[in-house]
Amino acid sequence: MNGMVQSTAPQARSRLPRKERELQILDIAHRRFAEHGYGAVTMDEVAAAAGVTKPLLYAYFGNKERLYAACMERAGEAMLAAVGAAVASATGPSEALRDGLKAFFAFVDDDRDAWRVLFDETLPAGGELARAVGDYRDRLLALVAQTQLELIPAPDRERAATEVEALSNALLGASEALARWWLRTGALPAADAADLLVATVEPGLQARAALRDRAAASPAKARDQGAP
Repeated sequence: MNGMVQSTAPQARSRLPRKERELQILDIAHRRFAEHGYGAVTMDEVAAAAGVTKPLLYAYFGNKERLYAACMERAGEAMLAAVGAAVASATGPSEALRDGLKAFFAFVDDDRDAWRVLFDETLPAGGELARAVGDYRDRLLALVAQTQLELIPAPDRERAATEVEALSNALLGASEALARWWLRTGALPAADAADLLVATVEPGLQARAALRDRAAASPAKARDQGAP
């Protein structure tokens, strides 16, 4: 009976469609990368955990960098979708800020493995993976900045573009740092961490918006009063 089990198990694995097998491997690799970090995981370990040969693993994904990049892609697209959906219905910059940050921290709370894959501190400083991480950060920054700009009156957007870009970079850096601290300490709920950051940033955002409104109103007022 044991001989039958041993002879049929490899056949069962070979019948698994390639796409399904790839997804299975990705799930296993994702968990291992999230738990141990890119630098500590080997292709041998992933192959053994997935129950496939190392040559098959290389045939599917090419190398360790590409395997990690495939895991990162799933995590990054999920994060962008979560934040994008949250800010899509915002009616003002402050609301977009609140909804975006809440969605960001809810994503980290719901899928901590995805966060660890996206923001793994053991990744190489250069190369394909560094570029991929930079791409997801740039896309998230662009999403935040574009949302903010679209909620600013059209005549003021060009003047506000640099300020919005700077704020978006600062906000992402603060969000990453706070998320790392939150994951490490668990000192407060994720929603409270988001509220803390919103409460810190929102007053400044509202003050800058008020300055833009006054600056935009001044020329119009001067024209109404017949100023040269």
